[in-house]
Amino acid sequence: MSQQVEFVKTYVNVIVEHQSDGRKTPKEIRFDDGRRFEIDKVTERRRAAATKVGGTGIRYTVFIQGKERKLFEDDDLWFVEGIEGRI
Repeated sequence: MSQQVEFVKTYVNVIVEHQSDGRKTPKEIRFDDGRRFEIDKVTERRRAAATKVGGTGIRYTVFIQGKERKLFEDDDLWFVEGIEGRI
């Protein structure tokens, strides 16, 4: 039997670098429980839907510890699609 995985929208704090042309570059994700993850690289930024948890916003494709992840910005709130907040 396969077990179905349930994804949750987890709001996070993000350290962001603001460029003079208005672009934002996320640098670090911080969870409320104190966990922190440095963003190694941002490879894409575009408007997209969060298909696993609903909602839309600016989707950043980022690399954290060598793994590709999706980070969303929606009206100045940041969230990830995760399994119980795991990154």
